[in-house]
Order: sequence, then C-alpha cells, then structure tokens
Amino acid sequence: MGPGCARVVKLLRVVNLSRERPVGLNRAQAGIGPMKIVMAIIKPFKLEEVRDALTAIGVHGLTVTEVKGYGRQKGHTEIYRGAEYAVSFLPKIKIEVAVASDQVDKTIDAITSAAKTGQIGDGKIFVINLDHAVRIRTGEADAAAL
Repeated sequence: MGPGCARVVKLLRVVNLSRERPVGLNRAQAGIGPMKIVMAIIKPFKLEEVRDALTAIGVHGLTVTEVKGYGRQKGHTEIYRGAEYAVSFLPKIKIEVAVASDQVDKTIDAITSAAKTGQIGDGKIFVINLDHAVRIRTGEADAAAL
C-alpha cells in the first residue's frame, strides 16, 4: 500500500465511527429510529393544497420535482392550430417526504385528501424504507435529522 491508501483507510474509518451511536443511549435517544420516504405523484395544480395539508400535520420539509409519465390514463390528444397531437407523457409533480414510521399513515391521509379529484390520473403514493439520514449543517442523524 502506498501513502495515499493509508489516508483513504483512515477516512473510511472516520465515516464508520460517525455512524455508531453514542454509548449509553438507546436508539430513540440517539435519534435512530425507523424512518420512511413517502413519495407521491400528483397533478400539478394540487401541489399547494398538498403542501398546506402536510404543513398542518407537522411535516415541514419536502422535495418537489416536475416529472412526466402515464399510468392507466395513457395520455391524451390535443388540438393545436388545427392539428391533432398525441400527448403520451403527462406533466405530474413528484413529492418526496422523509418521515418517522409513526407519521406515515397521517402523511398518506393528508396527501390523499388534498390531492384527490376523483378523476383518472389523481396519482399514486409509494412508501420506501429509509436507512439513514444526516442533517449536513448540524450532523444530526436519522430521526433527529428529519
């Protein structure tokens, strides 16, 4: 091993040490707990209503991405300047929220009630396990970082 390899090994060791929980604290006290990412694909005009509903239940951070896709809706046709065009991918909004596991049901209910129009294309909600989270500014980890 050259001198550069020893430095890489030391850096990896520091990263591993930073993920260990403090001695004498249980998982909840150390901010380590089950977490989930709730991902919702919704109609764009429902974004503000969903955001307000999430804020009302205490979810204060979310990530929003403009996406395109289709499901059962399979797109539609539009007439523009007398010509008919097939629109295969419809504009949607993807919302991602990291929450503690005990908040998942409330989060799903809030998104569902705010985004529902009763029409085809209202969207979908997916729940994904989240193993580890770190707040960059403070170094808080896991549930404490949410």
